[in-house]
This record gives sequence, C-alpha cells and structure tokens, in this order.
Amino acid sequence: MPFVCIEIRKRYTQEEEIGIIDAVHAALQEAFLIKPDDKHLRLIVHEPHRFTCPEDKKKPECCTMVTIDAFAGRSLDAKRKLYKAIVRNLEPFGIPADHVLTVLREHPKENWGVRGGQAACDIQLGFKIDV
Repeated sequence: MPFVCIEIRKRYTQEEEIGIIDAVHAALQEAFLIKPDDKHLRLIVHEPHRFTCPEDKKKPECCTMVTIDAFAGRSLDAKRKLYKAIVRNLEPFGIPADHVLTVLREHPKENWGVRGGQAACDIQLGFKIDV
C-alpha cells in the first residue's frame, strides 16, 4: 500500500504522464510485489524555477523525484530492486538514470490509519510486506 509522489520539472503529454505513473507503479509491483490494483500515485509538474536540481545535469528539465511512503519491513534487496526498476522504467520517457532521485520513507504499521480509521497493525492487510 505504498503512497507515491512523482515530481517533475517538464510538461509531458497526458499519455506520457500516465505512462510515467504506470512505470513507477510497475516498479513497485516488481520489487515490492504489490497487487496491480494497489495504485496510489500522484504526479506533480513543477515550474522549473520551483524545483531546483544540480547544475551538472545535462537535461535539467528531466530531473525527477520519486517519494514513496510505505510500511516498514521490505528487505534491502527489494529496495535495491525498486530503485533500479524505477530508473529503468523511466528511461523510455527520456529521463536519464542520473536524473532520478528516489526517496523511500518507511513507517511502522501503527502509524497508518486505514480501512475506515483502523490502525494498520490491528488488521489483516492481505499482502506481504517482508519481501
């Protein structure tokens, strides 16, 4: 049940924006084994002056930040797989690998209120976290 925010500095077509969202979602499915319908992603397009990036980037308009809030418990191998899959899946959109920053923020289940206000630690989630 990760929640994802993808932030970009370039305007893409609607089809490309949907593709970027789907690319990140596919990486989560591959690495964290989330269900296909467990889709909680948003895409924010910033004006370039509102989203700075290092000056050494060859295509600064393509700098992309992916922030993921997820339950704690995934293995380091799963995280490594996720980071690589995100970069790989965004390359077809012209986003260079070194222009992608992924930040994973992990939270204990007791810090999530889900399914009508229940603590996630008090219910059966129906999926594995320890992948």
